[in-house]
This record gives sequence, C-alpha cells and structure tokens, in this order.
Amino acid sequence: MGAKVSVIVSVCNPGDSADACIRSALEQTMPADDYEVIFVDDGSTDGIAERLDTIAAVRSNVRAMHLPHSGSPLPGRNLGLAAAAGDYVLFLDQRDRLEKDALARMHERAVETDADVLAGRLVRDWGPPLAAFERSTGRADLVRDRLLALLVPQQLYRRAFLQEHGLAFPESGGRLAEQGFALRAYLQAKIVAVLAEHVCCHLGERPPVEEEPRAIVAELRALLDDVDAYLGEGRQRDRVHAHWLRAAVLRPLVTSRFADSSIDRGRHFRLVQELMAERFPERLDRYLPVQLRAVAAFVRAGRLDQVVMLANSTRRAGLRADLAEVRWDAHILVLGLSVEVVDGDGRPDRYRVDGDRLHWIPPRSVDDELLPGEVTDVTAAVERARVEVYVRHADTGEVHFLPVAQEVERVDAGRGRARVRIRGEIRLDVTSAAVGEPLRAGHWEVHVRMFGGGNQARSRVSRQEGPLNCLGVLAQRPRARLVVPCWSDAGELGLVVEPRSFAESIALVSPGVAVKRLDGHVYVVLPVPYVPPSGGPPLELVLRSTGRRAREVTAPALVEPGVPGRIAGQLVARTPVKRMSPGKDDLGPGVWAAALRTEQEEVWLRFGLEVRKGRVEARPAAALDLVPDSGESSPLAVALGPDTVARRLVRRMPGARRLVRLARAGKRRYLS
Repeated sequence: MGAKVSVIVSVCNPGDSADACIRSALEQTMPADDYEVIFVDDGSTDGIAERLDTIAAVRSNVRAMHLPHSGSPLPGRNLGLAAAAGDYVLFLDQRDRLEKDALARMHERAVETDADVLAGRLVRDWGPPLAAFERSTGRADLVRDRLLALLVPQQLYRRAFLQEHGLAFPESGGRLAEQGFALRAYLQAKIVAVLAEHVCCHLGERPPVEEEPRAIVAELRALLDDVDAYLGEGRQRDRVHAHWLRAAVLRPLVTSRFADSSIDRGRHFRLVQELMAERFPERLDRYLPVQLRAVAAFVRAGRLDQVVMLANSTRRAGLRADLAEVRWDAHILVLGLSVEVVDGDGRPDRYRVDGDRLHWIPPRSVDDELLPGEVTDVTAAVERARVEVYVRHADTGEVHFLPVAQEVERVDAGRGRARVRIRGEIRLDVTSAAVGEPLRAGHWEVHVRMFGGGNQARSRVSRQEGPLNCLGVLAQRPRARLVVPCWSDAGELGLVVEPRSFAESIALVSPGVAVKRLDGHVYVVLPVPYVPPSGGPPLELVLRSTGRRAREVTAPALVEPGVPGRIAGQLVARTPVKRMSPGKDDLGPGVWAAALRTEQEEVWLRFGLEVRKGRVEARPAAALDLVPDSGESSPLAVALGPDTVARRLVRRMPGARRLVRLARAGKRRYLS
C-alpha cells in the first residue's frame, strides 16, 4: 500500500531556523509507513544538505533531493511533486511547523469530504488573522468563504488532481506565482474543503522579496487569462478581478517604496496604466476601498503626481476600541465595545455630509476637484461597516472569531462633518469559542478590527479608566477550569484559561492592588478572582528591597470575602513600616518588589511598593523596572507584556535559581 501523504519541504541555507520544521514533519502521529517527507535543498552551503542526507539514510520514509541554487523555492516544489508517491501532497517552507496530528487530521477530512484541495487551519505570528478559518466547510466557495485571502501553497492537494490538470509552480517568480498556483487549484477543483477546528500548521515569516514590476504584470496577465477561462462573466469573476486590482496593482502605488522611487516609478506607473486599460474596467472600482478608488481614478487620468501626493499623505489608520462593559453571564464573558477608526494623529475619521450622503475627505495635498462624487461617496460602505472581534492564543497564534451583535451610528461632528462609530456586544463562550470546542489553556488576547466607510484598521482592546472587573469563573467543559480576565502591563485586555496555580491567578489581577497605611503598618490588599472551597493554600507576601542592601520582608496573607459581583475574595497582608532605622522585619525607604509564596512556588506580582518620606505607594512593576525574567512561558509572563528586566534584583535574590527550577517543575493546577 502506498503513502497517503507526501510532505514536500523546500530548504535553502536555513541555519537553525529549519529545525522546528524538520522535527514537526518527522514526528507526526500518522504512522511512518503512511507518509513520506521529501526535502529539496536549493544549493545550500551551510551544511543542511549533508544533514538531510543523514536523516534520509536512517529513515525509510524520508528522501533528500538536491538542486543547483536558484534562490526560489518553486523549482524545488516541482521536483518534489514529480517524485511524490502519496495520494495527497502538502508543501511547506523551511520556517513552517506542523502540529503533531496535522497529517492525520487533514487526510481524514480530505477523504471524508472527497476534496481535491483541503485547507487545514493555518496560524501565523504576524499580520491579520486568516478569516477563511472562521468555520469548517465541506464545500468552500471562492468568494463567500474568503479563499482569496488564503492563496498559499501550504495546503493538502490530491496528487492525481494536480497531475490531471497539469498544475505546477512556475520555474521562476515571487509571491504572485505562489498565489497563482493556489488560485488555479481553487478554480479547477471540484471540492475545496476547510478544516477550521484544529490548528494544522504554523506559518513562518518569509523574508521580503524584491520583484520587478514588468514580471509582476506578465504573471498577472497570465493569471487573469486563467480566471477568465474558468469563470464566466458576472459578479463572481468581477470580485476575483477586483481582488487582484486591489492587492497586486493599486496597493503597491500607495507605499513609501513607490513614492520614494523617483527613477522607476514613472515606468511602473505606465505599466499599471496599460494593464488597467486592458484588463480592469471602471465598473470594478465599486469593490475597492475609497482610497484605492481615488488611486484608480488618478491612474486612469494619467496623474502620477496625484498618486505620489496620496502615497506621501496617507498615514496608517488606527482603531480606538473603548470597553464600555465587562460582565459574566454564567461562563460567557460579555464585552460591550464602542469602536471607531482614527487617523494617524489619533483623531476620529470624519466625512463630509452632503444631504443623506457621506463623502471621504482626501488629504489636503491632493486635488479633490479631480475626484468625482461617485469616487468619494462612502455612504454604502458606511451602511456595511462592521467590526470583527477575535481571540488569539499568545503562545500558539491560534485565532478564533467571536459572535458580535453590532449597530452602526453616525455621529454629528459639526460644520457639515460626521463620524462613524459602531457599538457592539461580544459574547465569548469559553466552552465553545474554538469552533465549537473549548478554548485551550493559556493566555488569550482580545483583538478588534473594523471595516468602516473610508478605512479599515485593527487593534487590541485597551484599558480605559478604572480597574477591570476581575471576577473569575469556573467553566465546566470539558472539566472545571478557572477563567480570569485581566489587563497586560501594556494595558491590553486578555483572558487566561486555567492559570497554573492559585498564586498565579492572584498575580494576574494584582494590578488592582490597594495599599493603606495605618498604625505603623502597611496593609496590602489584593483581589482574588476565585476562592476554591478549601480557601486555597497558605500564602505569604514577600517583599524584597532593590537597594544595595538586599533585604526580605515576609508577612502572612489571609483570604477574606470579596465584593459580591466584582471579586470573589481579597487577600490581605500586613507588615510594619518604619521611616527611620527599620529592623529586619520592617519596610524602610526604597523600592520593594512583591511576590506570593506557597510551599510549592513563588510567583512575582505585577506591582511594587515605593516607600518615600513615610508614604507608601503601589506602582506597576514595569514602571519600577521590576519584571523578573524567569525564562518561563506562562500565562502570567505573557500577561506582563514585554520584559523590563531588573536582572540585578534576580541575581541578588537568595535561592533564585532553586525557585525558578521549582516553578518550572510544578505541575499542580489551581483546581486539581
């Protein structure tokens, strides 16, 4: 019986960056006899070729092939495809990484749906999320299911299907050549399926490639010929043509690279003019965002100067997402958001009001008299404005979209101007948000993106005024797990599923600390998001001086009832403080780092105490440079945000290395 899947990996001088890809391809749960891995080396000189030969010599399902250096992964993919024996083939780049069960899951779904092409969930650490994985489908539509945003070769293809239609990669070319291969496969496939509920592959970032405009235009003409051959006239074909007009033709014209290339931009502009006159009629402009409609109008009018002005004046749009409400409805986290697109200076986008119509206002440097009203009219776009909210796992990059109930508002901005704002309610069900499955343990970031009248932008949900309602809940599926909403030190909303310990659950919400001085003592009060029936393990508050003289003060910490509806409990610790001649058990002047200690571990808190002139204040740990670098990837470490490491503090801390080893070895979960 032959192989079920052939994995084809293109490699070229990767150094150590290909290690994760190689291991992930070799360590699949699918039996080794059921799949093969074909490594194709593109003339590497860093020793990887010899390493691949060694792997192939000891593994019967691995082959290593070699090509003269071409500088492109495309010839290697074709060579691997010609040598493949599997029923299906999967293409990988050297920085990609497969999940261990990826091949088994993808092959099972491909056979189940009889798919010619199967797209398994892809995640990446850069750029916007891949919207095609919002849901699984056995028969995906090119436009409706947003496959045009998924033109990558890292998918499962039936080998007989590729052979039947003569599908292969061009021997040369860049990103457009890769996208063209995926698009041709979508167009000719009888069934394209999407597997969304399980992450299959992590995409590695590829270095940018300089591409010659004339070569891009030639590739695009050939690609559009294939589109015309497989799609008849109508809305579907217009939408596909508009995608390439937007992504490959117009968007490069509003980049700083085009605006700064005074020698080459004239030639580039003339190529675009000819292509648009030949292949992109004016009716396609209605599918473009308003800025690119303006660029298209200037190109058709031959106004290179205005295109350059627009490129120099366009500043990246931002997003302001105000958190109006946070509450729990059983195990469902309800977020009330008010979302608005802002310009590069942080001011809300404004539109000119003309009766019941809204019009985009171009930058001042652009001659708006050259733009007719149908170009600047954004009324229909405003009516279709929407927000998308998704959660992203901070460690794995896994993304899941959330349901949003939303309403578009026009806000009068005076002087014949209006703003566009969306109010929405988001319901995050932690037991089913992962395409019907529970969210996995770890830290989940909350992201928002808005498609408005004139712009689109994305952002994190950021802190407004006051502390976050830090009540935690027990989600009962698949088992009882604690879920804690929290702010990062950068002020961004997150959600931690199943903190590693009782102390860490408190540390996540420790920015809500309150400090009070009374009768020569300091009372430190911390919110507790959830109190187990046992009351939790015994805790000590540990305060360490950051001055020249290393000192440590400890105090017992007791859990008391909290505020109903806000926090489940509060942890109170009391320690003496002296301004003059403090003893070994007294707080004295200076900055003190804070931690919680149990019998099993010590967890850093996200604040420190500053004692000055008899006053005691709690300040964020990052502001005091007190975020320790433990080397762990824990929900707490992620929630803290970027490290601002006070290494001198850690080096002076007695028993620091032992504590780190204990923390890493601890396997006891909070609810276990």
